[in-house]
Amino acid sequence: MRQIKPTRDIQPVSEFRANAAKFLDQVRETKKPLVITQHGRGAAVLLDIDSFENLIEEVEIRRAVASAEEDRRAGRLIDNEVVMKELRERYGV
Repeated sequence: MRQIKPTRDIQPVSEFRANAAKFLDQVRETKKPLVITQHGRGAAVLLDIDSFENLIEEVEIRRAVASAEEDRRAGRLIDNEVVMKELRERYGV
């Protein structure tokens, strides 16, 4: 993700309400998030859909890797050769 420019990428909710279409175009074009403030504090972040999907995918992959690593440390994994042997015996392959 590119560096956020406060003068462009942080906007109060009142400005967002008045210019929503412009800000949607900005987010789509720049691929940079727009931070929306309310009462001087961060309230929401607007992302283009591709960036959002990539972010969700990355989080899911990191969670899966962390879960697999936890299973490995806890000894809950079965060696690939053992699985293949069982499959061959079960299905006669």
